[in-house]
Amino acid sequence: MHELAVCQALLQQVEQTARQHAVSEVTKVVLRIGPLSGIELPLLQQAFTVARRGTIADKADLVAEELPVRIRCTRCRTESTVSASRLLCMVCGDWRTRLISGDEMVLASIEMTRSQRSPPQTELTGDVNYV
Repeated sequence: MHELAVCQALLQQVEQTARQHAVSEVTKVVLRIGPLSGIELPLLQQAFTVARRGTIADKADLVAEELPVRIRCTRCRTESTVSASRLLCMVCGDWRTRLISGDEMVLASIEMTRSQRSPPQTELTGDVNYV
């Protein structure tokens, strides 16, 4: 089950970000996942429950937002949203297409609770949300 290894790497990123922002707890992790990423969402949820134990994200929820599959036709240059099992151009029907999106997994945001003792942050980067 490679989803466990994916979750362990994800939680390393989450913990590193949490340390940078001096937070006491991570409450939610939001991922954007394409259907061609090779990730099985039910297995990812189970693996996250196991991998988060003993980390700063011990009680965090994992939210997975599914991304569409987008292609560009090399013949007519049209971009289309298609199903993961049918990568044909929606305009001309050609099979010669290039994948634009749908195979990625992106850490979209992290919701965190700041420790009462930590100094206030004046600058935040990325999609880090504080509760």
